[in-house]
Amino acid sequence: MSSPSLAGPAKAATAASAEPPAGSKPHGGGPIPPRHPGDRVPPPEESERLPTRRRFGAETVFRGASTAAGTMVLVIIVAIAVFLIAKAVPALRANTENFFTFSGWSPNGAQPRFGIGALAVGTVLSSGLALVLAVPVALGIALCLSHYAPRRLATALGFMIDLLAAVPSIVFGLWGREYLAEPVKSLSAWLHTYFGWLPIFGSDGPYGKSILLGGLVLAIMVLPIVTSLSREVFLQTPQMNEEAAYALGATKWEVIRTAVLPYGRPGVIAAVILGLGRALGETIALAMTLGASFVISFDLIGVGGNSVAANIANQFGEANDIGRGALIASGLVLFAITLVVNMTARLIVYRRREFVGSAA
Repeated sequence: MSSPSLAGPAKAATAASAEPPAGSKPHGGGPIPPRHPGDRVPPPEESERLPTRRRFGAETVFRGASTAAGTMVLVIIVAIAVFLIAKAVPALRANTENFFTFSGWSPNGAQPRFGIGALAVGTVLSSGLALVLAVPVALGIALCLSHYAPRRLATALGFMIDLLAAVPSIVFGLWGREYLAEPVKSLSAWLHTYFGWLPIFGSDGPYGKSILLGGLVLAIMVLPIVTSLSREVFLQTPQMNEEAAYALGATKWEVIRTAVLPYGRPGVIAAVILGLGRALGETIALAMTLGASFVISFDLIGVGGNSVAANIANQFGEANDIGRGALIASGLVLFAITLVVNMTARLIVYRRREFVGSAA
């Protein structure tokens, strides 16, 4: 049994600890009284509670709209593919030749015979030549605008280059056919005279509408795309990387070679592939500058050349049901190639996580 003399002080101490000190305010208005392990924690006041997430708030609506928009893109792509396949199957069944290797194009006859052999070769040659001509110039312009030119001059020049992307393709085609044709003829003769031992310059004439003329026009059309994307990539190079190179005594070119170009390589590759996708799908400009022939040839300067898109533009108005199906089948092949090219560009960008993080 506890001693009576100790019970009084113990009760007094307990009562003193339970009462708030003099001058203090209740919970929420002043010092918080000490709590014991067995005490019940009072619920927080209305002003102290965290805001509850509403079930159908603005965030939910925005998330649903974004998901629907992204899903709609996939639905459209699948719908285009289904349409092309459905329209192309009857023509492919009526075709009497191998669609992928035959070079002729006569789907409107009694026995349809058509293939994309020559069209595929012309498409690859014209697009590849456009990249060979445009990419070095585009990278030089991008480096000049991002690291050499004054800020005001770089802004003005960048705006002027971006305007090239807004020019309709038919304007490029007319300009190439009317004003570039004669200079290209002279250039073709010169190339054959001095480099005729190469198969790509083996034609001795006549010269005119050719892969070289179409490639030059395509190069000018691809130039603003590659330049704009490459410039943005070079501007995203971390400043500390460039300052570290300068601190080690590097020159401007050495800084670009060791810090800027390695960092922006994935973005540049993606820009080049996107430019390739633009060149592969060009229609009107190539329809006006290529010779519309159906012969598989790797010669660049002789009259001839054709592409899938240009052939669709030239043949669609005179095609019957089988002919339109054949053109749609060639468009399906071009659709698949363009889709693969763009997916490859996206894959290259995502392989460099640090590039994606800096661009976000």
